[in-house]
Amino acid sequence: MDILAIGAKLLSEKLGVAIDPQTMQSALSTLLGDGQGNLDLAGLASKMAASGDLGSVVSSWLGDGGNAPISAEGVMSLLGDSKVSEFAGTVGTDASSAASGLAEVLPQLMDNASSGGSLLEAAGGLDGLMGAAKSFLS
Repeated sequence: MDILAIGAKLLSEKLGVAIDPQTMQSALSTLLGDGQGNLDLAGLASKMAASGDLGSVVSSWLGDGGNAPISAEGVMSLLGDSKVSEFAGTVGTDASSAASGLAEVLPQLMDNASSGGSLLEAAGGLDGLMGAAKSFLS
């Protein structure tokens, strides 16, 4: 099962919505994707690293050990209120519930995607991730 399918399943369960898995996957890839129907977790990690407050959070998700939590407000700030609201409308819930569900699922997705270093390698390692973060701030 790919990471998008895992995320869609986890979110459907967290949100308690009965939605076609393909619809959930499509909504999730639109929210967290690269515009090509693929999740862009490396881009999300770079954006989190650039945000300052979320840099240590994303580091915990990418590293070994426990995952630091992110709040629903942090998710809204990171992804944007309008994008979370659009996602919520697509999956049949409200923005607050969607943000809460995403706050629970995102650490798991990022952790699973980075298992074995593949996500971190895609971002160019820790140095590449921090370099990308600096470019967001420039």
